[in-house]
Amino acid sequence: MTLPRDALLAVSDHRPVMARLLDQAEEVLRTWQPSWSPFLSGPELEDAGKLEALSELRMVRDGGREGAERCRLQLSRRDQETNSESAPLCGLRLEGNFLFDRAEPDDMRQALMRLDVSADAIGDLWLRGDRGAQAICTPEAGEHLNGLTGQVRDVPLLLETVPLEALQWPARRTPRLLRSVEASCRLDAIASAGFGLSRSKVTREIKEGRLRLNWGAIRQASRDLKVGDQLQLQDRGSVEVLSLTLTKRERWRVEMMSR
Repeated sequence: MTLPRDALLAVSDHRPVMARLLDQAEEVLRTWQPSWSPFLSGPELEDAGKLEALSELRMVRDGGREGAERCRLQLSRRDQETNSESAPLCGLRLEGNFLFDRAEPDDMRQALMRLDVSADAIGDLWLRGDRGAQAICTPEAGEHLNGLTGQVRDVPLLLETVPLEALQWPARRTPRLLRSVEASCRLDAIASAGFGLSRSKVTREIKEGRLRLNWGAIRQASRDLKVGDQLQLQDRGSVEVLSLTLTKRERWRVEMMSR
């Protein structure tokens, strides 16, 4: 069975990922064996949604918890009965003393990758105050990492795999209405107010490709936003612009929904 490979790659924003998914889909259709992808990020999952237009394929996503940002995709034949089993996943504890040297989620991810684990083997990751972090990963990554010691700057990090049910899940993000008054509608100004970050930190997140506009890459901190635009920041949720009102002093009153 031939898939419209060239057509799908032509409209993909993440061609290497789409190419791997198409290889996986062709294998699934040929062998009748469902299979799970590595972890995909939010933008990659959005792009992978184009495969749902293929009548031959069924897709199921699983990130280990409701509302997961990073998920694995199960591809199977649509004309085949499949069990609604969960993705192969593993819990991971990253324990260290960060009382005097606060770490960010990306610091933790980088520490794991320095231990020869690929980025697509790690799902959602969240901080546990000053005690380290917890994460979801593939069973293969969990087996490799269990008992190893990593490092974030000068802080040692002890890694331990646990069942998913032993993880302490982060508090679910409750939608919050935020209001701010800004000198402009610039992306960096609104992102700074919406995510509670400094302008310099927002600029760094943009340069590193972690901040997205409507799930697409954005490189211009000075870009003006409009009502309906959504910003997504890895490990920090999303912010939607609800209204932009020019005040008498020619400043912008911004209403946002944080999720």
